[in-house]
Amino acid sequence: MRSEYAWLPPHEGATVTMPHQVGVSFTRHRDLIRESAGRTVRCDIAAGAVFVTGSHDITWIGSAETTEALEVYPDPALLRGAGPTIGDSMNIVPAMGVRDGVVFGLASVLKRVHVGDGALTDIEASTVAHRLVEHMVANYREGGLALRRPPTGTLDRRLIDRITQYVDADLAGPMTLDRLAAVAALSPFHFARAFRATTGLPPHRFVRARRLEAAKTMLLSSDAPVVEVAHAVGFSNVSHFRRIFRRHLGVLPGAVRS
Repeated sequence: MRSEYAWLPPHEGATVTMPHQVGVSFTRHRDLIRESAGRTVRCDIAAGAVFVTGSHDITWIGSAETTEALEVYPDPALLRGAGPTIGDSMNIVPAMGVRDGVVFGLASVLKRVHVGDGALTDIEASTVAHRLVEHMVANYREGGLALRRPPTGTLDRRLIDRITQYVDADLAGPMTLDRLAAVAALSPFHFARAFRATTGLPPHRFVRARRLEAAKTMLLSSDAPVVEVAHAVGFSNVSHFRRIFRRHLGVLPGAVRS
């Protein structure tokens, strides 16, 4: 598995997402042009949107907004060995700008390494790689719907997405393990264990990542003071917010705008 992290200022030139990857746009974009497989599309992209490429790359034509993205290229041999194939084809069905809380969680684990907040051991990296491949086979591979039942001890993607929507709908409010477990109709203990096995993040870190991504979007798209942004995403202690934000992104909140 190889991952590539990018933070790009607004630019006019083209950038390319290569074939056979799964990635996350951590920033929101409006009226962005993409070209793939001979088609040109003008689109809006939500922060946290997931893109999966098959055998064709994606060319992005300029961006009037800051771009933060992570692309992951799974080991082809690992991907081919995770499910049925036709010849040597990985048979990935492309997906453009979809919601996928599982990919978001796994990408957030890798992003923390890129921005300098910790490192992964060999077994941790291998676990992320295998979990991502299992998820791609079940959700993005041709015929994958037949394999949709999640591995033992993990949660279904649709449930993770429902929990993501629940978190995003009330970022400023109190968010407890009991409330999240109730959404999944599980005990807090079983929910926490299965959630981490599925996304690579314990529930509290997943919630924190969603809050910080929302804060970054507010900082990039408005002139709201840092204090106001912190309170809007559930941080009552602004000093704590600044410290956690820097760990998450590598810079202080105020520096994002410059």
